[in-house]
Amino acid sequence: MPRAGLTPAAVVDHALALLDEQGGDALTLAAVAARAKVATPSLYKHVPGGLAELRRLIAVRVTEELADRLGAAALGRSTDEAVEALVAAYVRYAREHPERYAAIPQAPDPADPALTAAATRLVEAVMAVLRGYGLTGSEVVHATRTVRAVAHGFASLTTGGGFQLAEDLTVTQQRVTGVLTAGLRDWPGQAPAG
Repeated sequence: MPRAGLTPAAVVDHALALLDEQGGDALTLAAVAARAKVATPSLYKHVPGGLAELRRLIAVRVTEELADRLGAAALGRSTDEAVEALVAAYVRYAREHPERYAAIPQAPDPADPALTAAATRLVEAVMAVLRGYGLTGSEVVHATRTVRAVAHGFASLTTGGGFQLAEDLTVTQQRVTGVLTAGLRDWPGQAPAG
């Protein structure tokens, strides 16, 4: 019988705490079981697919977390202000949780409905902001890819230690976002205003 209070969500909570504290290399079923104060075989009652399933559940959770952050950051904002808030939230999440961020798949398995739904929410958070620029159809897709490439690239370089020069990263992020928003204001195929 499963331990009282231990659920798949609680196992993911323990795994995320382990990731945050010790990094991705420390993620093993034995380490998660020790945090949960259960024997390793007991975890299979909650994650029958073992470590592979646990990694999948982590990917779903962290993708949902990032989607929530982006949606909250853009709420009540439009166009440039919304893009600036969205990029800032993206980069902030990666800085605060680099190991969680690394667990977000860039191309989720289309056969995994939970991960596909989480990834769709993430993309839709970006698309919703871009519609404020009058972008529709294929142009909103191209612009979404552009925003994600900029946000992910900056976040990855930041968390990976790619920016070693002494200048303030906040200023660089503002400059990058300024270039991005200027490009979005002049994006091809915008619907006429009004």
